[in-house]
Amino acid sequence: MTELQAEQGAQALDVPHEAKTRRNRDALIALAVFVVLALLPAVFSSKLLLDFVIRCAAYGLFATSLNLLVGYTGLISFGHGMFFGLGAYGFGLMMQKTGVPVPVAFVATLAITLVVALVIGAICVRLKEIYFAFVTLAFQMLIHSTILSWVSLTGGDQGLRGGIPRPPFLGIDLSNQLHLYVASCALLVIGLFLMHRIAQSPFGYTLRMIRDNATRASFIGIDVWRAKLTIFVLAALFASTGGIIMALFVSGAYPEFAYWTISGEGIFINMLGGVTTFLGPMVGTVLLLILNDTVTRLTDYHGLVLGIVILFFAIGLRKGLMDFVVEWYAQRRNGAGERG
Repeated sequence: MTELQAEQGAQALDVPHEAKTRRNRDALIALAVFVVLALLPAVFSSKLLLDFVIRCAAYGLFATSLNLLVGYTGLISFGHGMFFGLGAYGFGLMMQKTGVPVPVAFVATLAITLVVALVIGAICVRLKEIYFAFVTLAFQMLIHSTILSWVSLTGGDQGLRGGIPRPPFLGIDLSNQLHLYVASCALLVIGLFLMHRIAQSPFGYTLRMIRDNATRASFIGIDVWRAKLTIFVLAALFASTGGIIMALFVSGAYPEFAYWTISGEGIFINMLGGVTTFLGPMVGTVLLLILNDTVTRLTDYHGLVLGIVILFFAIGLRKGLMDFVVEWYAQRRNGAGERG
């Protein structure tokens, strides 16, 4: 065996080893984050803080899943909120009408979301840019209209009434705020871990290639339609999980969860936090919820204040907060390297 062959063989062995090391490191970080979040109530006993983190978990999963489409694949969806609403209504109806255990309702809701996302995605991902955006919005409005008009099932504009039954399972009582908090943190950490693994996998880099040049990706043998459909369905499942957390939090489901404004909030969150960094949407979620909670308490003109904030990020920074911080840090590090 020549030296070149030996070196190539060693490199081939290093690649899976490096991937395994990175996966184990991510798993350890996720476990550490979950432990910190789980211990937070022991340090801060504020119920408002627990509620805030639960809402962050719901919207964070939704916004990060949207970024899999927008930031990683270049698919700007104006209708991603339909899966958030589908998760909330699917889980709520499952618990109210069938009385099955919570884990069964959770899995069944994701199964329903998968089927719906497959059908809608198969149509939408064939379209490009603005047409994709408009058709996803059209499907969202169709689902929203169905919720409003099917009063006997969904409660119409009043939403699901009577609360959502949450019978205990395996010693977990989700009607208890602390149990719901820990469960929401677990779902958030698991969801972020899985989405990060998707983004860092060869499939994730395929999505980036499709985003940058779909025609070239097609020429080298990538099935662009199948890749887009796959990420569309995966993103829908994570958004649906966010909707389930929100349904558990408010013990109900309301038409606003499936309205176009929820998709607008998702886009806004990504603009705030940034789309080129994985944690950008989570940062944007925290910022938006703090802004909403603070501004609405101080003034009736919260829409005006939020508009000014959007202008600041769009015109002033021209990118999300995490994008700006990462770029600033990289420039500073490169400058230090050149001076050294």
